[in-house]
Amino acid sequence: MKQAYSEDTLLMISALQHLLFCPRQCALIHIEQLWVENRLTAEGRIMHERVHKAGRESRKDKKIEYDLPLHSFELGLTGRADVVEFHKIDKGWLPFPVEYKRGKPKKDNSDKVQLCAQALCLEEMLNQTIEKGALFYGKTHRRLEVDFDDTLRMLTRETARRLHELFDSGKTPKPVYSKKCHNCSFEALCLPKTMMKKRKVGNYLEKMLA
Repeated sequence: MKQAYSEDTLLMISALQHLLFCPRQCALIHIEQLWVENRLTAEGRIMHERVHKAGRESRKDKKIEYDLPLHSFELGLTGRADVVEFHKIDKGWLPFPVEYKRGKPKKDNSDKVQLCAQALCLEEMLNQTIEKGALFYGKTHRRLEVDFDDTLRMLTRETARRLHELFDSGKTPKPVYSKKCHNCSFEALCLPKTMMKKRKVGNYLEKMLA
């Protein structure tokens, strides 16, 4: 497999989910190194901290690794998996990544892309094909099994490419207001409604003076 990125150019896997949720939020967190916490992010952080403290488990037909380091030089990604279960099969152990999320399943594919990226990292690291993983949602207390099909793999690779383009540009996108802004901890800092109004007024004045 061709190595496209060096170790010092690897970007965080979690940034893929941020990019698909909002490119501006992604840039604020990962380029400008800003962080604003609210109740939702605090609950998510606490959940991940609990999972990462679990260490490892070993059973007859299953081994479980927590907070497992991951990387992919092909995609230019690095991060840590909440949980990777290794299921016993005839030829050895089959990895099954599990990502923990605070809320409930989303309508978009941002969580699935983050999980698929973990699987692609594991495939590169272990030279194995991984067909499935799961998202565990704290609000429903249920797992959502995810198939790593060609469509999801293509979207994940494309999102990784877009993420590197965003970082290479070094520019934070302008705000675009939508209903999901109300669930974002950056809303008070980003001020999407106010910024968009200023842009509209500025565009109007430019047209008047042209």
